[in-house]
Amino acid sequence: MKLIFEPLGRSHDRSRFICGDAALDRWFRIQAGQEERRNVTRVFIARDAEAGGPDDLVGFYTLSMFALGFEDLPDDLVRKLPKYPEVPAALIGRLARAEHVRRQGIGELLLADAIKRVVSAAKTVAAYAVVVDAKDAHAAAFYRAYGFIPFPTRPDRLFLLLETAVAALK
Repeated sequence: MKLIFEPLGRSHDRSRFICGDAALDRWFRIQAGQEERRNVTRVFIARDAEAGGPDDLVGFYTLSMFALGFEDLPDDLVRKLPKYPEVPAALIGRLARAEHVRRQGIGELLLADAIKRVVSAAKTVAAYAVVVDAKDAHAAAFYRAYGFIPFPTRPDRLFLLLETAVAALK
């Protein structure tokens, strides 16, 4: 499978995308384009260049800017930061792969592409960390396997320091 990652466009057929989570499927089909046009989030898709047709869409993720309050971060990190009320971050708000490509590593590739985009953007707009909201324990375990750390007060919200992401990409 040869994947192409690109911004969501009007030409992408989202109507048949199924990831197995009804809420994510509905959001992607109905709201993704609206939120993109309103500058609420940026949506990126992965498609199988070899598949063609309506089944070529194999996953998506969203990126947006985010602010982390000090109350969310572990004390050992807060001590090392300037005394601002918040620090900048990037949020991977949604990430899903299609059911028909389950267990093929697509989720990992989506996450890697998202992190690469954040690292690249952080050269222009500062980001201290990448934040994700896990929809369940399985999703949280997925992110922890890639170095994401749960917030002390919200175990379903996890973060990866940008410096860790940069080091991992080298």
